[in-house]
Amino acid sequence: MTPILDVRNLAVRFGPTLAVRNASFTVQKGETHCIVGESGCGKSVTALAIMNLLARNARRDAQAIRFNGQDMLAYSDRQMEDVRGNRMAMIFQEPMTSLNPSFTIGSQMIEVLRRHHATTRHEAEQRAIALMQRVGITAPHMRLGQYPHQLSGGLRQRVMIAMALMCDPELLIADEPTTALDVTVQAQILRLLAELKQELGLGILLITHDLGIVARVADHVSVMYAGEVIESGRTAQLFANPAHPYTRGLIDCVPVPGKIRPGEALGSIPGTVPVMKDGFSGCAFRFRCPQASEVCTQAVPRHALGSDHIVHCHLAPSQGAGQ
Repeated sequence: MTPILDVRNLAVRFGPTLAVRNASFTVQKGETHCIVGESGCGKSVTALAIMNLLARNARRDAQAIRFNGQDMLAYSDRQMEDVRGNRMAMIFQEPMTSLNPSFTIGSQMIEVLRRHHATTRHEAEQRAIALMQRVGITAPHMRLGQYPHQLSGGLRQRVMIAMALMCDPELLIADEPTTALDVTVQAQILRLLAELKQELGLGILLITHDLGIVARVADHVSVMYAGEVIESGRTAQLFANPAHPYTRGLIDCVPVPGKIRPGEALGSIPGTVPVMKDGFSGCAFRFRCPQASEVCTQAVPRHALGSDHIVHCHLAPSQGAGQ
C-alpha cells in the first residue's frame, strides 16, 4: 500500500546548525504516526519542512518527500499552495496565536474553503458551522462573528481543527495540539482526533513530547533526538521492547501507577539536547547516555529488530531492552 506520506532522509539546516538530520518515516492512510522527543529535537521543524513553511534562512534537503506517491520536492510554489490547507492540513503548536486576531473566526474558516474550492460564501459558512458542531463548539453561528481573543484556548484549538478539516484533507499534521491546554481539554482533543481518523480515514502525523499521549493514540512511533530518528516501530512493540537508551530514558520518566511508590524519585535524563553542527560524527546521545563507550564516537549502525522495529545504536539488538 502506498503511504500517504513518505519522508526519506530529510535534512534541515540553519546556517551551520543541523536542525534535522536524515529523518525518514511514513504515514499510512487511517494511521496515527507520532514523532516524540524532547523540546529542541527537531520535531516541529520536520513538520514545517514537510509543509514547506520553513523560514527563509533555512535550507531543506531530502531524498524524497512523497505525498500519495508524488514527490513534493518537485512542486512549484503554486502547486504547494494548492496542496497546503486542501489535501494536507496542519494544526499549529500554539492555539493562542495561530489565528489572525484582526479577522473573525468565520472569515478565516470561510477563506480556507473558498481559496481551494469553487463554493459560495453561504456554502462555506454552512460547512464551517457543521464542522464547528462536529468538533464540539457550542453556538457555532455566534462563534463565526467572534474574534480569536473572545475564545478560550480550548475553543481556539477546536477552531483550528475545524479549519484544518474544511477541505477534507487526506493528511493532518498536528504539532503538539494539546500544548497549554488543561488535562480535561487535552483528553477531549485527543478523543476528537481519534474519532476523526476513524470516520474520515485521515492519516495523522502527531508531534508530541508526551509519551502518555503516544501510548493512547499512536499506531506507529518515531523517536527523534538531536534532529535524527533514532528508533521507530509499532507502538505496542516499542513500549514493550525499547531498544535505544534514549527511548528507555523517556519511558522511565513517565510515572506508572502501582510501580512508582509515593515519594520515590522519577527517572530523568541528565543534560540537554546538543546543538548539532557540521562535522559531527557518532551518536549524539553519547554525552548523556549511561552506556556510552568509545565505540559511540563512530558511525552509528542501523539494526532491524523485527519487520517494523528499527533502532540506530551501537548496542547489539540482543542487548536492547534488558539493560
